[in-house]
Amino acid sequence: MIRAVLVINNHGKARLVKFYEVIAFEKQQRAIAECYSLISKRSDDVCNFLEGGSIWGKETKLIYRHYATLYFVFIVDESESELGILDLIQVFVESLDKCFENVCELDLIFHSDKVSYILDEIIMGGLVLETNKEEIMQAIEEENKLEIASRKESLTVTKIKR
Repeated sequence: MIRAVLVINNHGKARLVKFYEVIAFEKQQRAIAECYSLISKRSDDVCNFLEGGSIWGKETKLIYRHYATLYFVFIVDESESELGILDLIQVFVESLDKCFENVCELDLIFHSDKVSYILDEIIMGGLVLETNKEEIMQAIEEENKLEIASRKESLTVTKIKR
C-alpha cells in the first residue's frame, strides 16, 4: 500500500503532500523534513530506494526520483514493488508533463488542484488505480471539458442577472 506521496523541491519545500493514512500534522511535517534530509544527501548515482527512517519504520520504503528541481517521493509498505513504484512515478511525471507541456515547479504551485486530480486518477486511498497514460489523459481532458462548460454556464448566469 502507498502510505504517502510527496513532491519536494531542492530546498526542502513540499510542493505536493498526500498522505493516505491519518497522521497528525506535526508528524507529517517531521516526516517531510526527514524524507528530504535522507534523500537530498544521496548522489544521483545510487539506487532510489531507502528504508523509511525513524518516522515510518523499517517496514516502510521511500522510493523516489529526482527530476530537475523536484524530488518525487512515494512512501510505501513492504507489499509494493520498488520497480513498479518507480514506473508509477514515471507515469505520474509524464502525465504532468503532458498536461502542463513541460511541467515545472511553478505548475505544481499554481495548479495544485489539477495536480491533485491527476494524482487521484493514478492513486486513490493508497491503491494504484491506473497506470495507462492514455486513460489518465482522457480523464483529464474530460475534466477540462466539464470545467470549461461550468465556466460558460457561470458566465451566462452572470450576464442574465445583470
